[in-house]
Amino acid sequence: MAETIKIMRKSVFSFLQNYHHFSSTAALIAMPFSASILLSQAILPSFSSSSLLFTIYSRIQALFAAAGFPASSEFFAILNEKLAQTISSSILTLPFTLTFFLVCKSYVIESLRNPKLKSRPSFSSVFDNFSRVFSTYLWSSILILAANATVFALLFLAFNSLESFGLLKSTNSVLFLSASGAVLYSIVLANTLIVCNLGLVSSGMERSCAGGGYLWTLRACVLIRGRTSTALALTLPLNLAMAAIEALFQYRIVRSLTASSSSTTTSSSWIVMEALLIFYLYSIMVVLDTVVNCVFYKNCKAMEELGRQLCYGIKDDDLEDDAYDYYVYDSLKTLALEQLP
Repeated sequence: MAETIKIMRKSVFSFLQNYHHFSSTAALIAMPFSASILLSQAILPSFSSSSLLFTIYSRIQALFAAAGFPASSEFFAILNEKLAQTISSSILTLPFTLTFFLVCKSYVIESLRNPKLKSRPSFSSVFDNFSRVFSTYLWSSILILAANATVFALLFLAFNSLESFGLLKSTNSVLFLSASGAVLYSIVLANTLIVCNLGLVSSGMERSCAGGGYLWTLRACVLIRGRTSTALALTLPLNLAMAAIEALFQYRIVRSLTASSSSTTTSSSWIVMEALLIFYLYSIMVVLDTVVNCVFYKNCKAMEELGRQLCYGIKDDDLEDDAYDYYVYDSLKTLALEQLP
């Protein structure tokens, strides 16, 4: 927990050091993406029965029924609804994700790649980062799809195997297996998302290696060994903050628009200004999330480098000083030695 707090404090410090860059350029770049995310979540529930959401929901429901999942399971009903919403929102926001979102990440990563440079990153360096981050994002999307398919395949085997032995006749057994499936799905998806986020940062931070986006994802899998709990602890508050902003948008904007059908021009302008402010807050959280991932990546790199030096008996005072910025050197030394072959 102490390590997580230190990394979060270091992230906030790095954000404030570059506040004039991140709060203006980076946040404004991310605003169209933030607006698309919040607006898509507001628009999707009001779609008609012939909408994209209903079509995807029906297809997933038919797929679950063909796979033999119990229709009475509340877990699969909720999962079907959430999957349909996530897929529909991802399709609607895909153009903004592949442009504004990735450009914002590339800008923040390039700004933190060499913190000694106080000037804004150049267009060529940001574009170079964008090409790397873009290819890594495509491979990360494939990895997320593969993780979902793997979990569903395991659930399919589990449900059908237990049903063939007659162990799913009671409601309690179905509920227990559904709860176990929910825990398994959450763990696999959370770890996959952490690896993908670290892979995006790794592709922009490292310039010494060349190759496709899958190499950066594999690199992230190596760096994150033994640090999954720290990564989860760092991701949780940021996701809660983003969820709170989404709830604020639903409460303040969507509720105001549905309640006041005959609103005046003055109230409409205030709603637009408030919506822009919420979009900006969400963009700030996107930037801060990237900063936290960059600091966590530097943490992992310092741990890996120090472990290599400890293995070969090399003394580097500068690296020890950098290690002290993240956590106590003695605990770092123990963890580094444990992870070396």
